[in-house]
Amino acid sequence: MNVFEKTGKMALGSRMRILTAKMTEDAAKIYEMYKVEGFVPKWFPVYFLLSEEGEKTITEIAEEIGHSQPSVTKIVKEMTKAGLINDTIESKDKRRNVVGLSEKGKALSQTIKIQCADIDAAVELMLNEASHNLWEAIREWEHLLEQKSLFKRVQEQKKERESRDVKIVEFEPQYQEAFKMLNEEWISTYFEMEEADHKALDHPNEYILDKGGKILVALYNNEPVGVCALIKMDDPDYDYEMAKMAVSPKAQGKNIGWLLGKAIAEKAKELGASKIFLESNTKLKPAISLYYKLGFQQVFGRETPYKRCNIQMELTLKD
Repeated sequence: MNVFEKTGKMALGSRMRILTAKMTEDAAKIYEMYKVEGFVPKWFPVYFLLSEEGEKTITEIAEEIGHSQPSVTKIVKEMTKAGLINDTIESKDKRRNVVGLSEKGKALSQTIKIQCADIDAAVELMLNEASHNLWEAIREWEHLLEQKSLFKRVQEQKKERESRDVKIVEFEPQYQEAFKMLNEEWISTYFEMEEADHKALDHPNEYILDKGGKILVALYNNEPVGVCALIKMDDPDYDYEMAKMAVSPKAQGKNIGWLLGKAIAEKAKELGASKIFLESNTKLKPAISLYYKLGFQQVFGRETPYKRCNIQMELTLKD
């Protein structure tokens, strides 16, 4: 059995490299067949661009063919050594160094155009024989990867898988130490603990639960790794405040903040709330991004007991 049938899509990159290697090997033979001796297939994009559009800077070539500048610089040096490129040309305004085809490079142009026409015809026949159009598929994949890299897509799948092992439970006395420790760790990393923090974290029953609030705990492998509170507010505009959200650094990247935020919003709805409120600081960019993702919008003009607060937000709960 072909190893790729066993590995599946995980080995997509390896399979594409093998296909590329086969085509590159054939490309070298094709250049020899057309008497274009010593021409390395990877030079072709640079050669084609200079042949069609004339002199260019290294930066312009890199942008046009989608290579890095170091990669283009290396190719240009190789082509210069082979006598195909002149890399000592001054631009018309004499402020930029440009490269262009040498006389030897220009002399190959007609032969390579004939070669390209034959290759286009051969590839077109292969595309017609194939069940799927590889050329269009490559274009589509390039577009998809520009929108979101494979790394980012795998990262999202990892988060999704690991988040399925996260369990959100209600506060119990055994989680009091974790509630305090996780929040103290988070607050102390960015700010200083304040009086309102100590009250809520040292006495969660008195300041949160006994007043009609809730505390939710995120468990990963049965270990408390995230917490968030829903605090009853004595306010005509808001029923509850979402506060004291903290996630252990070792558990970040598992969508725990998102899961806690969604669970808190659902809990507020169960309690009959129509809006919930929160306070934060704009230096916490991932947190602010999470709040917007949850549906919170910024509000202005409310007093706060926290020195660190410079942004306030609200979430309208929908049925």
